[in-house]
Amino acid sequence: MKRSSTALPALKKPARKKITAKRFHIISLFPETMQGYLNDSIIGRAQEKKLIKIDYQNPRTFTKDKFARVDLRPYGGGPGMVLQAEPYLKAIEKAKGKRVAKTKVIFFAPEGKQFTNELAREWVKKYDEFIFISGRYEGIDARVKKILRPEVVTVGPYVLTGGELPSMICIDAMTRQIPGVLGDFTSLEEERVASPDVYTRPDVLVWKKKKYKVPPVLKTGNHRLIEEWRKGQLEKTQAASKKEK
Repeated sequence: MKRSSTALPALKKPARKKITAKRFHIISLFPETMQGYLNDSIIGRAQEKKLIKIDYQNPRTFTKDKFARVDLRPYGGGPGMVLQAEPYLKAIEKAKGKRVAKTKVIFFAPEGKQFTNELAREWVKKYDEFIFISGRYEGIDARVKKILRPEVVTVGPYVLTGGELPSMICIDAMTRQIPGVLGDFTSLEEERVASPDVYTRPDVLVWKKKKYKVPPVLKTGNHRLIEEWRKGQLEKTQAASKKEK
C-alpha cells in the first residue's frame, strides 16, 4: 500500500512590523547652524537607520523680495525687526506637503508650556511629523500663530537669540524616545536611577598632587548596593538644589 505524499504547507514567516520614520521639519533662516549637531552621534545614526528624517525650510526661499529679505519694521514702532508672516506660512505649507499624517506644529516663546521628557514621549506616541517654527529678531508676525494655532512651548525661563537651539533640544529629547534609537532601553535616564555622579578608569586620579578615588561601592559588583548609592546621590543633589531655590 502506497502512502500519500501530501506536502505540508510552508510555514509563513511572521510579518515584520514596518517602522514609520518620524519626520522633523525645521523652519529657520539659519539651517546651517543646526546641521552639524543634528547629523552627528545618536541623532545622525537615527537618520542613517531611517528611524527619523530631518529637513529644513528657509523662509527666504519664499519671499518676493529681490534681496530675499523677510524682516521689516514693526507696526506701532519699537526696536528691532519683525519677521513677515507670508514667507513663514509658505515654508510651513511646503513642509506639510500633500502627505496625510498626524502633524504637530510647535512655536517657541518664553511664555509657552514647559517642554519636558513627558511631553517628548507623548508627542512621539501621538504624532508622525513635527514642524518647529524657529523665529529670530523681535519675533514672527503674530498672524502666523492666529492662522496655524500651534502649540506654544518653552525650553526654559530665559530668552534665546532664536528658535534653532530649542528646535534641536526638542528633536534630541524626542529622538531618544523612539524605539530602536538607543538600542538599550535602560539608556533612557528617566527609566533608571541616574546618579548625577559617574566614574570611569583610572581607579585613582592624581591631579595637582591630590588623589581622587572612585567610590568603593561602585567596584563591589553588588547591583543593589550600587543602586542604593546612586539613589542617595540623586536625593542629595535634589535637596541641595531645593535649598538654593
